[in-house]
Amino acid sequence: MSVSIPRGIVCWTLVVAAPLSLLGQTPSAILHAQGGVWVNGYEAQDSSAVFTGDLLETKPGFSASLTLEGSTIQIGPESVARLQENMLVLDHGVVSVTTSRSFKVQVNCLTVVPVSDQWTQYDVTDVNRTIRVAARKSDVYVERATKTGKPTPETMTSREGTVHEGEERDYDESALCGAPPRPTGGGSVLNSKWIVAGAGGVVILVCIFECHGKRSASPASP
Repeated sequence: MSVSIPRGIVCWTLVVAAPLSLLGQTPSAILHAQGGVWVNGYEAQDSSAVFTGDLLETKPGFSASLTLEGSTIQIGPESVARLQENMLVLDHGVVSVTTSRSFKVQVNCLTVVPVSDQWTQYDVTDVNRTIRVAARKSDVYVERATKTGKPTPETMTSREGTVHEGEERDYDESALCGAPPRPTGGGSVLNSKWIVAGAGGVVILVCIFECHGKRSASPASP
């Protein structure tokens, strides 16, 4: 007894569609490192592709740089950060940003935002629950996310002030953001694109078994 035509169509459609879906993954940045840098728990090579959602970690004595369209981000030693859309979420450590695309850095409830799309350079440091923002070129805003009351454009964020070019300002993370967030590490994190790839492989194997294996195992028609 042969596999039904509808089942065969569904199986081979999944086989074709799964790999095609993986082709939609495009790098968000290029990582440059000379050892000692980990992406999602795996040591990265120089000129590695980095995707939105990837977790980056630099070991003691090592640093890295990210190159995006219109932005360059230097990540100092002993730093942990996650790349998001036009933003880096810093868990701890130090980063230096040069951007003409208003690239932002978020630390807990605080977000550092360039005031304009002009070339802006600034540093963000988060060590021992103290956030330091240094504006090297042009000004930056420091915004704080709030959780009180019904969320509105006015209450979701509050302006903690402007750090002007040439200035540095410290912020008490505990006082502004509350208890420290759950620690982030790079040891056991898996990138979603590899999970998708694995799922695609499972789909292919299951479909081949369903479409071919059962056919060969079926008794011959009399």
